[in-house]
Amino acid sequence: MEATLKPKFAAPNKNIPVMNNLATILWCDDEIELLKPHLLFLSEKGYNIIEASNGVDAIEKCNSNPVDIVFLDEQMPGLSGLETLSRIKTVHPAIPVVMITKNEEENLMEQAIGSQISDYLIKPVKNNQIILTLKKNLESRQLISSKTTSDYQKEFQQIMMQMGNGLNQQEWGDLYRKLIYWELELDKSKTMEMRDVLNMQKTEANNEFCKFVTKNYINWLNKPDEGTPTLSHTLMREKVLPFVDTDVPTFFILIDNLRFDQWKMIQPLLSNDFRVSSEDHFYSILPTSTQYSRNAIFAGMTPLEIEKRFPNFWLNDEEEGGKNLHEHDFLADLIVRSKKDIKFSYTKITNSNDGNKLVDNIHNLMNTPFNVIVYNFVDLLSHARTEMQVLKELANDETSYRSITLSWFEHSPLYQALMRMAGKKVNLIISTDHGSIRVKEPIKVIGDRETTTNLRYKHGRNLNYNPREVFEVRKPNDARLPMPHVSSTFIFAKADDFFVYPNNYNYHVNHFRNTFQHGGLSMEEMICPVIRLTSKV
Repeated sequence: MEATLKPKFAAPNKNIPVMNNLATILWCDDEIELLKPHLLFLSEKGYNIIEASNGVDAIEKCNSNPVDIVFLDEQMPGLSGLETLSRIKTVHPAIPVVMITKNEEENLMEQAIGSQISDYLIKPVKNNQIILTLKKNLESRQLISSKTTSDYQKEFQQIMMQMGNGLNQQEWGDLYRKLIYWELELDKSKTMEMRDVLNMQKTEANNEFCKFVTKNYINWLNKPDEGTPTLSHTLMREKVLPFVDTDVPTFFILIDNLRFDQWKMIQPLLSNDFRVSSEDHFYSILPTSTQYSRNAIFAGMTPLEIEKRFPNFWLNDEEEGGKNLHEHDFLADLIVRSKKDIKFSYTKITNSNDGNKLVDNIHNLMNTPFNVIVYNFVDLLSHARTEMQVLKELANDETSYRSITLSWFEHSPLYQALMRMAGKKVNLIISTDHGSIRVKEPIKVIGDRETTTNLRYKHGRNLNYNPREVFEVRKPNDARLPMPHVSSTFIFAKADDFFVYPNNYNYHVNHFRNTFQHGGLSMEEMICPVIRLTSKV
């Protein structure tokens, strides 16, 4: 067993204070004088109170004062509570309004709820009801933030201990998903202090994951055993083809460059119509790039085996031509070699026109037992973000990158196609070919003109680098990779490093730092989602 890992940073402070900001309450009631005990109680609790005795007065004071919440009597002479509510919401749609009423008629509450009240109380109200309403409407984010912070603090040390106890491939996948869970929870709670701590913990986890992969990767490819993860070239045989049912159409949807956290963002959009029956993972082969990993997925072979079986189809990095033009041929060959008698379709979406055609054709595909859809967008987004300043601003970190992915998916032809499947008996498998990572630390590399340009991996004959900073493969065949030249060496960037040539060093560092790249070795690039869903029919 490996030595216990010692944290390189301090555990989070367990006594981070929860800030209390005084709230201003506008309370409107035509019998406001009778509510003095409630108003005094709230003042003693630290709330600021603005009184109003009619709807017109309430609207005027709401417009001229910073108000956090409105308590509004439903039955008032003159302007009614519902009319006052409507006028307040027209100008201040975000202010929560609590309706106070003697009337429990269903029609009244439907009108009020339709007018966007946040809550309602039945007279006579009690002080504890008022406090609970205030907490729910004003302090819910703060309370959620506090609980999320507390829960993550409890798990922090447990995660650190797990990393130090020699995890296997399945445990690394589980740990990565746990870190993503906390990342998304802290995003929702807007807890900046804990997000900084989590980012440091993810960095530590990635460093340990890189050691794990470096130690085991060559054996996974050459001496597979029960500890070997599902890899790109075994994905179809192990996690896709066994679940194809000739009686129910199966759709295998590969979204290029989809990370696990991005899957978790789009999952809620599908939850009303589809049930997740399995959330699993596989490990992308190296390099974690489309040319290598996606060809391996559809061929069911390593790149070296593809080159030998299909010498006319395989192109090395420096050769001219498309590198992923024969996925249909590879898949057809794999199905024959797997001794499966399956009729299948293959559709690749690279632009909106292709996507719209998919939507129109989805009903026809329902008659085919196995349908493969490759959707290229997330990879295009990551590359475009590198070159376009406006996208760098829109997706300047992981949180915003996830948000853009969610927005794309929600308005994409792919989502429209999935919604056309809703209510019909289908099986879905959603996966990817590799992920990406936001790179931060430059690593100097020197190479000749034939060295690959990718920022996360290089291969060439005369590479000059620090072996301690990279994962090096001096014999490409050991990593089941073709050898473009007899003396070729592959090197892979680890964690959030990226390769930069000494020429124009500062320019390239500034240009590529904080961009999303793939091809190297990290949890984000290698641990990929494999999600099986069934329709709710």
